[in-house]
Amino acid sequence: MAQLEVSDFAQAVIDRMAECKDPRFHQIMSSLVKHAHAFMREVDLTPQEWMAGIQFLTATGQKCDDKRQEFILLSDTLGLSMLVVALDQARGARALADQPGEKPTEATVQGPFFWAGAPQLELGADIGEGHPGEPTYYHGRVTDTFGQPIANCEVDVWSGDADGLYDMQKGDNMSLRAQFRTDQEGNYRFWSIKPTFYPVPGDGPVGTMLDRMGRHLNRPGHMHMMLQAPGHERLVTHIFVKDSPYLDSDAVFGVRNSLIVEFPKHAPGRAPDGRHMNKPYYTAEYDFRLVPSAA
Repeated sequence: MAQLEVSDFAQAVIDRMAECKDPRFHQIMSSLVKHAHAFMREVDLTPQEWMAGIQFLTATGQKCDDKRQEFILLSDTLGLSMLVVALDQARGARALADQPGEKPTEATVQGPFFWAGAPQLELGADIGEGHPGEPTYYHGRVTDTFGQPIANCEVDVWSGDADGLYDMQKGDNMSLRAQFRTDQEGNYRFWSIKPTFYPVPGDGPVGTMLDRMGRHLNRPGHMHMMLQAPGHERLVTHIFVKDSPYLDSDAVFGVRNSLIVEFPKHAPGRAPDGRHMNKPYYTAEYDFRLVPSAA
């Protein structure tokens, strides 16, 4: 067997995949090998540095459990998750380029704190009661890109509390999260709290990485929203609080200008849903447009 030189290894690995039956898998793995080898040559990686990288990835996996996904956090903080979202969005935009209708709502990262199986509640329910934070009424409509209302759309919502902590971080049962269904006119409404900025978990290998990179851990205040309806593409997105810090330096690069929302403050009195509020509260209105699956 001929000895391989530094510049030969990548192609040798790619050549070994000649019998691969999956063209897309072959394309992805070939590119991965090519770029990974080029990276190692570019930085002249040492054995000690390579072992440190392996140990870092091992520690990242060991930090994962049924409620924490450190690999998602790693992907998010390196901008990879948002890049995948942006590529998918661009792909969808090309498919819709010649179609009539309005621009669909932009997507952003799901994040590591989604928890499947949130309780299904009636429209207008209060998921923030008893939790730290300022009461906020969320409402709006869900339509397709032609303005037609989408009834019975699943709307999953979740956020941290006023201290910036999610239920799973506190070891609690599910809280500050729920699933609603839009009414016949596509309307959704619920009460929660005004989200605050918070740090992503810094007690694991990703936190150590960010510290060594000289980066902060913070995300601007946001409410997670996941919308699903038959005949339409699933949308995973946030709405961001307009006056929140860190909009320009989100630790996971997830901010989209179209998702930044005013949270006006109101004096005590009658809220939009008729509820009497004995203390100040906020409102947040946002309409979502989903892409028909056929598009």
